[in-house]
This record gives sequence, structure tokens and C-alpha cells, in this order.
Amino acid sequence: MSALEVADIFRQYASAYQAVHKLPPFHLKVIDAIVKCRTEALGGRLDECDKCGYQHPFYNSCRNRHCPKCGALAKERWLAARQKELLAVSYFHVVLSLPDELNPIALVNQRVMYNILFRAGSETLLTLGSDQRHLGGEIGVLAVLHTWGQNLLHHPHLHCIVTGGGLSPGGQKWLLPKKMTKDKAFFVHVNIISDLFKKKFLAYFKEAYKTGKLKWVGKTAYLVDKKAFRKLIDELYNKKWVTYCKEPFDSAEHVLKYLARYTHRVAISNDRIVKLEEGKVTFKWRDYKDHGKRKLMTLDALEFMRRFLLHVLPNNFYKIRYYGLWSSRNRKTKLKKCQEILQYHPDSPNQSSEMASLGWQDLLYELSGLDTRMCPKCEKGQMVTIRTFPRIRAAPS
Repeated sequence: MSALEVADIFRQYASAYQAVHKLPPFHLKVIDAIVKCRTEALGGRLDECDKCGYQHPFYNSCRNRHCPKCGALAKERWLAARQKELLAVSYFHVVLSLPDELNPIALVNQRVMYNILFRAGSETLLTLGSDQRHLGGEIGVLAVLHTWGQNLLHHPHLHCIVTGGGLSPGGQKWLLPKKMTKDKAFFVHVNIISDLFKKKFLAYFKEAYKTGKLKWVGKTAYLVDKKAFRKLIDELYNKKWVTYCKEPFDSAEHVLKYLARYTHRVAISNDRIVKLEEGKVTFKWRDYKDHGKRKLMTLDALEFMRRFLLHVLPNNFYKIRYYGLWSSRNRKTKLKKCQEILQYHPDSPNQSSEMASLGWQDLLYELSGLDTRMCPKCEKGQMVTIRTFPRIRAAPS
């Protein structure tokens, strides 16, 4: 594990960054959480071995979803809950991306634009799934929002897991896609997905413009002019939007492993940071325009922080959403019906529920075999909490 952390960069340079950038409250909250995570500032406890007397302090995590040190156990609980909702079918991974022209607009209108992205993306997949020419049934869609590329620049896109088939309109049959390739189900050609996604997104985008839901500042201020906006719309209609539909997964287990890579990821993990020297941050990245080669990138610390904060989501914004068979209203009805039709019941559903409700120490032990209650020094005694530390409250200004 890297000795350097995103927290180290913010500790050293956050003041300098805030001196030149006016930050919204939710950005300040994220910076504060990352800097204080697992330090005495958030409080904690002192544990002592009941055999040898060894003492060790544990400090609380911030649990902020943007923190590179948090989220691992939350991800495992989430995956355990999803285990009982999967079906014994193939699954597709569909990626829906916005054109670069929309990035600056999305950056200053995150909540509106990201909601449109979810709405247009999910409706595209559900509409094509229900189309008799492709499937003619109701599919399940799980969509995860990512806003970054490997270089930390702004790149909003949805990762969607889609069931390779769907429930018939009468609810009595499991339907397979009507096109097959290499003996595997083929969902819909990417050109069809891309075209419908573009039309739906731009329709909702124009509606948001007409109803005054969008802000126009900085580089986007010129779009207040209706002629300029119409010109942008025409250009976006004429452009080919990038969409991927990857090879299907063979099993529910493969889907879970794949989801683990996407659902609770943050813009950059600590293990990608190589060094912090003389105000410069060097980190590892993959250049997908150069065949995915691993490279090093060096940025000024303030630029690194600027790019990291591009991906802080608004408060109470859901980055994982469920549609069709996986929507909350269908899980106990249509999804259960699908499991009956396919004669598939996830292994040990009770075990999945138990894992989802385990405390962090028990869950960590289940996943890694690491028992944090065993004394790391004598390896015989049990660590017992003898004192707790309260959170350090900031002095009133």
C-alpha cells in the first residue's frame, strides 16, 4: 500500500488552494473529511491486550463516499445485498458517455445534467429491451455514475449492467434477445443504443434549457443566447456519441466481481499516488488512447486538487440507481417471478443478509481472515477497549 495518500496532499496544500479558489460548502466538507479520516480529530478508542497489556489506538473513519480510505466495507455489504437479487442469466456491460462539448455544462449543473444522464440512459435501455425487434420484455438495469477518466479530467459516463434477457409482458416466460453471436446472447447493436440515447438526452436537455433549470456561467455563459444554444444542439445531433456494449458475463458471480470494481470507486485511489515533491504530485494512470499503457503523470498539487474536486458529487445525490426488474417496486414481485421461472435461487440468501448486517470487525474477518480483536504483539490475547476518545470539536471563530 502506498505511504502517500490524497489526504497528505490536502493537508499540505488545501489552504493554498482555497486562497485562489472559492469552494462550495460540500467541497469544503469533503476536504475536511479526507484530512481528518482515521486521525484523532474524529475520535476513536484505545484498545489493550488482556494478556500482555499491549495498547493500540484506533481512530474513526470519516465514511465520506469520496474518501479513498473509506468505502471498502460498505462495498462488501452492498455486494452481499445484491447477491440475492441476481439471476442465472448472462449480463451485458453498457457504457454511455457524454460528448466533450457537454462537460463544462455538466460541471456547473451537476445535479440537473447527471439526472438527465441517468434518465436518458435508463430509458434508452428499457425502451430497446421492450422493443419486439430486440427482446420484447422487461429487463433489469443497474447504472453507476462515474465522472472521471484515468487522468482525473471531467468525463461523465454511466456504467450499466443489463440482464441478457427479460420478463415477458404476461410475466410467465423469460425471453432471450433475438440476435445471437458466437452462441451468446447479443443485446442491441451499439449504434442503435447510441442513437436513441442521444435523442433522449438532447430532448431532456432542451427541456431543461427551456424551463430555466440550467446555469450559464464562465465558459458556458454564451449559451444564454438562444441562437448559440440551437447551434450547439445541431452540432450534438450531428455528432456520433460514444457507446460501448461489451461481451456478456457468463454468470452472476462474474457480475458481482465486476461490479466490485465500479460501484464504490473514487476518482483516484491512494495506491496510484507515487510521490509528492516540491509541490508536484506524480500518480499512475492508464492511457487508453495508447492501448491502455501504464504511465506516470505529474501535476502541480493545486491542479491535482482541482481535478480531484471535479468529481465531488452534490449532497444526497445517488450515484447508483436501479431500473426495470431491479427497481425497488419490482424486486419483491417481478424479480422473484424471474427467479422462479429460471429455477434459480442465489446461494445462501440468509448468509448474504447476515453478511450485510455484520459489524465492521466481523465483516473484515469474514472477508480477509484478519481478526482485529487478536493482539498483534503476543497473538494470544484479545484487544479490549479501555478508553474512548471524543471527536475534537473546532473552536468557535
